[in-house]
Amino acid sequence: MPETYTPAAATTGTWTEEEIRQQPASWIRSLTNIDAIRTTIDNFLAPLLRKDDLRIVLTGAGTSAFIGEIISPWLASHTGQNISAVPTTDLVTNPMDYLNPAHPLLLVSFARSGNSPESVAAVELANQFVPECYHLSITCNEAGSLYQNAVASNNAFALLMPAETHDRGFAMTSSITTMMASCLAVFAPKLINSQTFRDVADRCQTILSSLGDFSHGVFGNESWKRIVYLGSGGLQGAARESALKVLELTAGKLAAFYDSPTGFRHGPKSLVDNETLIVVYISSHPYTRQYDLDLLAELRRDDQAMRVVAIAAESDSIIEAGPHILLPSARHFIDTELAFCYLMYAQVFALTQSIAVGNTPDTPSRSGTVNRVVQGVVIHPWQA
Repeated sequence: MPETYTPAAATTGTWTEEEIRQQPASWIRSLTNIDAIRTTIDNFLAPLLRKDDLRIVLTGAGTSAFIGEIISPWLASHTGQNISAVPTTDLVTNPMDYLNPAHPLLLVSFARSGNSPESVAAVELANQFVPECYHLSITCNEAGSLYQNAVASNNAFALLMPAETHDRGFAMTSSITTMMASCLAVFAPKLINSQTFRDVADRCQTILSSLGDFSHGVFGNESWKRIVYLGSGGLQGAARESALKVLELTAGKLAAFYDSPTGFRHGPKSLVDNETLIVVYISSHPYTRQYDLDLLAELRRDDQAMRVVAIAAESDSIIEAGPHILLPSARHFIDTELAFCYLMYAQVFALTQSIAVGNTPDTPSRSGTVNRVVQGVVIHPWQA
């Protein structure tokens, strides 16, 4: 087990590739820091977690929102806390629906830059709506408004990620996964910490190494036009993030969709044609896995898609009946840990597709209408 992770050199000459490759090292760096400041974190968190009616809301915009979608189902069941995920983009437009003044609230805000208008406004609205409101701001930018405001507040804790996770590329890569790992370590330190998470870092490092110089097709080399990612539970959040990476880095030249395997049958399957790639994230939970495999077998029987690829930690005859990727061998991973592994493939795939369609991955939106930090948002004051 390596003490440090040395990323391979970026062969595409992009920040995006460098930031994808640095992830295992960044995770351990952040989790080591969390171990070091654990007492300070607990001094802030422990009194809040003792409140019977505490609500914990994981929030962010875009990719930062998907962190909550990926980890909140497991965190809620594991900790027994009332944990849910609500994007800042929903909190800002409908605060009256999501912010209940009757219960204490811990708002956990994720942000790469910490300057998105909705991220800043969500904190202000929460303070306005909820008399007993606390904030845990997990961000990658020390100079950002989210971090600076948290440091200056008496009801907030600011948790800063390693500096290199303030991704310079357009798409969030190391920022999402490092904030995700760090939040898990904050709320579930016995299971997720700088020692135990080395298993995840090791496996993801092996995955990135296995993909070589990223010049080979991760899921094949066909000329697809539509990409679909499917995952159950928290892995649906990973599917959503995977689809967004394709949309962002190809600037929409490839259309990308996401769903759960069971939800996909209820209408969305209509989009499948002979130019569609479908990637199914297989759960490691034996119960959930049955549903994933049922849909995988059905999609292959349908024979409508150009290619259907399964990614899984453990093999099965249904998986082996068609294109598939088996993760490098390791101990049993829960789905929350598998999400990190699956995202490695999705990020590299999106990067390769960006290059394949003639885009510059670090600045894929030639029109400038989609920005690294969202622009054009008007925050309207709430009149109580």
